[in-house]
Amino acid sequence: MQIPQIVPSGHACGAEVVGVDLSAPGPLTTEALRQALREHLAVVVRGRLLSDEYLLALGGIFGTPEMQGVSVLNQQSDDVRQEHLVVSNRMTLERPTGTRGRGDPLWQTELSYRMRPCSIALLHALEVPAAGGDIAFANQYLAYERLPEDLKARIDGRMLLHDESLLDDGRLRKGHDEVTDPRESTGAQHRIVRTHPESRRKALYLGRRRNAWIIGLPLEESERLLDALWEHASRSEWVWTHQWQAGDTLIWDNRCLIHRQALAGAGEDWLIHRVQIRGEVPR
Repeated sequence: MQIPQIVPSGHACGAEVVGVDLSAPGPLTTEALRQALREHLAVVVRGRLLSDEYLLALGGIFGTPEMQGVSVLNQQSDDVRQEHLVVSNRMTLERPTGTRGRGDPLWQTELSYRMRPCSIALLHALEVPAAGGDIAFANQYLAYERLPEDLKARIDGRMLLHDESLLDDGRLRKGHDEVTDPRESTGAQHRIVRTHPESRRKALYLGRRRNAWIIGLPLEESERLLDALWEHASRSEWVWTHQWQAGDTLIWDNRCLIHRQALAGAGEDWLIHRVQIRGEVPR
């Protein structure tokens, strides 16, 4: 039996786990994946295409896979009632419920507009461009720990309104009106600094930039402060970038990372399936 190995990326986050079979993860594989996540926050396993059944079973190692599309307003989107999401730029999919990659890639946290955002996210690449497709992660533990003291003081105890009106690619979500004033948007309210329930470390928790508002601040002051926080949160010192290959499975801790996926405009079809694990209310 091959012993799993964890190969760190050498950056602020990220590692590859080799010597594992994700279609039949035994105790050694399970512990290697959990250890890699604890230590490196984002994990990649390369080289084997998985069915949705296997992908959901893999997600079950980390908790309970949950339905896609739950929002603060409507609780469950009519568009997405399955436990995996199709992310693609194809226009002829039987169930084209994922983003089609329009617009510039933006840094974000998965589903921060929910009261209970997902804890762990998984992406499995079935088809990817031969060149040009990548996904980047930024370590928000380090972003908070190395935040200038004046910025730390300004966000201490502050809450952020996470807008849910827009999809990842900037399109208006079904059933929502266009937001012209972030103070009037709908979505969950979370602390800007959250404490990880397992590691007990503090991390910046910014969600997405569009239509966000630091509750209680004048809008102009909120905008300036958010600009400063996002500039710091996405600095290259905290970033690891992964180049996609077909058969890659990426698993990351959504509570302490932001990510940015750049597959749009690569000139070829891409098809990725996503599973997300039910999380807790951020504290």
